[in-house]
Amino acid sequence: MPRRPRIKLDGVPLHIVQRGHNREACFYSEEDYQSYLHWLGEALAESDCRLHAYALMTNHVHLLLTPRKAALVPRLIMSLGRRYVQYMNRTYKRTGTLWDSRYKSSIIQAEAYLLTCMRYIELNPVRAGMVDDPAHYRWTSYRHNGLGQADARLSGHTVYEALGTTDKARQSAYRALFRVGLDAEAIDDIRLALNQSQPLGNGRFHSQIERKLGARREARPRGRPRKAIDEGVPVLPGQEKLL
Repeated sequence: MPRRPRIKLDGVPLHIVQRGHNREACFYSEEDYQSYLHWLGEALAESDCRLHAYALMTNHVHLLLTPRKAALVPRLIMSLGRRYVQYMNRTYKRTGTLWDSRYKSSIIQAEAYLLTCMRYIELNPVRAGMVDDPAHYRWTSYRHNGLGQADARLSGHTVYEALGTTDKARQSAYRALFRVGLDAEAIDDIRLALNQSQPLGNGRFHSQIERKLGARREARPRGRPRKAIDEGVPVLPGQEKLL
């Protein structure tokens, strides 16, 4: 089956997942994580992308970013991957590939799904059983978004900024979202969109994409009927249920 072409839209948030080759580890030491984050910062500046959330897991990474020019996203992935692989090969006297050949990506309807996706990303260490609180894992964006720890790589999306009028108010409101875990349906929908390289959004969002691309693009789960979508109900921060 041919691979689905990735959707590239300027100014639309993009969830990216890149896994280690054969699901093998791509981080072994604290210096590895720090080196990756250093080159991530450089790649973001070079590609003019704004990063909203990330998680560096043992054998994969999650990035949630908004590109000013979506065509530059592959350059970001290639630049970051090349620098980090060179570092790993030199440090661990290894050769060959480190990452799977093709990263996964899904564009996100910001007003309805951005906060859900941020929570999904930053709760990865909790779901993996590595910690019981996202604040206890060092290599995600939660400490910045929820606790105010400085991280120059991160930029707040307007949806996140709308959580409060001050940094402390936004961080408090954001932490409150984590008091209730993501439900299984939310997790399934995010994973389905990623696996199929499809957008994550409601019917209105899919129609907008169809007008831009000239083709319908949406994730289609097997054996599960699509739910009716109420386009008239606004989604408020903290109530970003999947429509």
